[in-house]
Amino acid sequence: MDYKKLNHITIKDNFPLPNMKQTIQRLGEGYRYFTKLDLKSGFWQIPIREEDKIKTAFVTPFGLFQFNVLPQGLKNSPPTFQRVMSTALESCRQFCQVYLDDIVVFSKSYDQHLVHMKKVFECLKENNLQLNPSKCSIAHSNIDYLGYTITEKTITPLNDKINAILKLSEPRTLKQANKFIGAIAWYLKFIKKFAEVAAPIHAVTNLTKANRQKFRWTKDQSAAFYELKKMLTTAPLLLNFPDDSRPIILSTDASDYGIGGVLQQEINGETHNLYYHSQLINKAEKNYKTIEKEALAIWKCFERMRSYILGRNIIIYTDHCPLCHMMEKKVNNKRVERIALLLQEYNIEQVIHIKGRYNSLPDFMSRHPIPEKEEIMDFAYGLEVSQDRPPVLGMVGVTTRSKSKLETSTNQRSIPVYPSTSTVKDALQKFVPHFDITRLKEEQGKDQKIRDKIEEVCANPIKHPYVFQDGILYKLATRNRGATKSKLIYLPSSMIAPALRAYHDHPTAGHFSSKRTYYKMKFQYWWPDMYHSTEDYIKACLPCQQHNHNRKKRPGHLKPIPPPHGPFQVIGIDFCGPFSRTPNENRYVLCITDHFTRWVIAVALPDCKAERTAETIYNEYICKYGVPTTILSDQGNHFKNQLMDAMAILLGHHHIYSTTYHPQTNGMIERFNATFVPQLAKLQDTESNNWDSFLPSMVFAYNTGQHNTTGYSPFQLQYGQKPKLPPDEPPKQVIFAKPNDYYQQLKKNLKIYHEYARRNMVRQKERSKQRYDAKRPDPHYSVGQLVLTRYYGSKSKFDQKYSKVPCRVIDCQHPVYWVKDIETQAESRVHVNDLRLVLEAKQH
Repeated sequence: MDYKKLNHITIKDNFPLPNMKQTIQRLGEGYRYFTKLDLKSGFWQIPIREEDKIKTAFVTPFGLFQFNVLPQGLKNSPPTFQRVMSTALESCRQFCQVYLDDIVVFSKSYDQHLVHMKKVFECLKENNLQLNPSKCSIAHSNIDYLGYTITEKTITPLNDKINAILKLSEPRTLKQANKFIGAIAWYLKFIKKFAEVAAPIHAVTNLTKANRQKFRWTKDQSAAFYELKKMLTTAPLLLNFPDDSRPIILSTDASDYGIGGVLQQEINGETHNLYYHSQLINKAEKNYKTIEKEALAIWKCFERMRSYILGRNIIIYTDHCPLCHMMEKKVNNKRVERIALLLQEYNIEQVIHIKGRYNSLPDFMSRHPIPEKEEIMDFAYGLEVSQDRPPVLGMVGVTTRSKSKLETSTNQRSIPVYPSTSTVKDALQKFVPHFDITRLKEEQGKDQKIRDKIEEVCANPIKHPYVFQDGILYKLATRNRGATKSKLIYLPSSMIAPALRAYHDHPTAGHFSSKRTYYKMKFQYWWPDMYHSTEDYIKACLPCQQHNHNRKKRPGHLKPIPPPHGPFQVIGIDFCGPFSRTPNENRYVLCITDHFTRWVIAVALPDCKAERTAETIYNEYICKYGVPTTILSDQGNHFKNQLMDAMAILLGHHHIYSTTYHPQTNGMIERFNATFVPQLAKLQDTESNNWDSFLPSMVFAYNTGQHNTTGYSPFQLQYGQKPKLPPDEPPKQVIFAKPNDYYQQLKKNLKIYHEYARRNMVRQKERSKQRYDAKRPDPHYSVGQLVLTRYYGSKSKFDQKYSKVPCRVIDCQHPVYWVKDIETQAESRVHVNDLRLVLEAKQH
């Protein structure tokens, strides 16, 4: 929400934040147990007075709304929240400290800590304040708080605020050395003996053009480099805590591949640093415009330095002049405008432009960024609602590669929950002894079936196709229609599994197919039903199930959606893009298709955000054709969100979602997407950036052409008559005696068109189903069975194609199944196409 004007006229609330230095020092007074509590979406737990709600009003396509709780972006939100928290926990001040939504409880004994915790929980309950369990740390002997690690005996600063300097690598070229010394030259007047320490580096950088090849970086320069880094990251230049009586200064800069920022304060005419930050920008952010990268640098520094900045007066220095009024006026750039809205909760006094040469250290840090592994734009607004069983509609049906890695790393930090009964994973990972042929005689002697067979052979050697020789039983196998005979070792049941493992699982065996594995063993060994047991073993091999291609058609018969009985009942929606940006800033196309008439609406849009999606559907379809009975879409964030859910409730239609990674559910709109893209490519100019100009013409051409399924054009089924095209002759005039006669004739036409069209649709769906189902398996799984789910988005040809850990089927509505991971207990909805049954190897 844009509260710039409201914040401009708001009287500042000067309720102070706790002094950071005193807070840290108090926690270091010999306390043994610490609990850190975090409120869930803290601002949203503070109600607004009825007479003030109108000040937070905002406009949506569905009317005027106002906040009932404290929103993000108001100037006085942080001090108001601090006042509420301080008042709520006033009775716990002796053993509890509050810094905005971070609560720390500290005690000198465990029993005392339990009493303190109970009092804090009672205060929170009395004030209806809800915690975020995933971010709470209970009864720890040490905590990380406000940039420090605190234990019973020590207070140690974290390196987060100086990592950007500590991780700088040594210069290796003259250019790099010049940039480094130039970046820190600004601090010459604030660092004692700066010139003396930097002298070895100056000696090799102050070279004439003719002598630049003489540059050498030796031990003296390396020692000077590390000494200068130490000066930047220690007192007196580096402050441990900010001075609450003075404003904070943030200097930022951005390059093509990184951002950098320095948090500073001026005290007695001298500049002191508080925090250094730099990081790489990702592939998408590298494509941002310059103004967007500079704004991004400000935002990411604010997020990283939040505990130092929030509640204090801030001055921002930037070398990009267009950002100077971003907090006062609307900027004609959506990304910058969004960042400006996110910065509203901070007390930004000014955004000042400075020349690049005075912004040298942030510039240097942006060109030498530190890699980051985080999602800084990830917000968790809203309160969680507990449910007996979480809804699984729209959950990820198959596991992506990145999700698998995340789950794996999570599992390494937590204790996995296994089912109480034995699972297939246990059976697959059961210890199998090594295949040792020297133990053959011993193992045959233990096998009762073989002992019985030996007795039979010894009693009548001619009658049986076996030979007992040197204490070992052999099977006599005939080859070439009895022309040759060979002796095959009769493997006892205890050695079958080790033999299969040796000839299939071993690296020298290579996990090949059942036939190849069988042919390796068939001329040396024999046991009853050897081929089928080999086949069963390989079918149950988990690595083979995870990696092997299935040459057959994907399982699952076609389940066509019955055609509706008329237009405006069922529509499919989908986004196509992104395309190249046009002069009108358009990059996406929202496509809407009527499932009965096949009438298509395609709207060019600059983005695919939820607000724009809802507004376009309302303006371009609902206001022109009415509210449909059902809307079908995929599970993208632009369709599956609270705004679309609210619109469905308000307007009274059903919004259903296709199964994840199963676009066939919404195949009609997907087919149109595949059709119109090449058509636009044929029409657009060579610059490839005016495709949106031809979009209406292309849609008209599609809607006026005969559809193969219905036998009519969408135009005919929509309006009850044939369209007049530019080359057509003028239509013959038909005169009706009464206006009502035209209406009656139109009804007759539409009735005939719709009856024939629906009949054609039903017939076409039957033919399609017959073709699709031919020679295609359609397995049905039952509750309790173990399956593997298909991976999507693999990055390497070596990546497995199915999940590492089996899932258990917990519900089924064939062809859709609900499965639960046996380790993480995460539930997901999966189409039968993306499942593979886990088979157990038979015991011999």
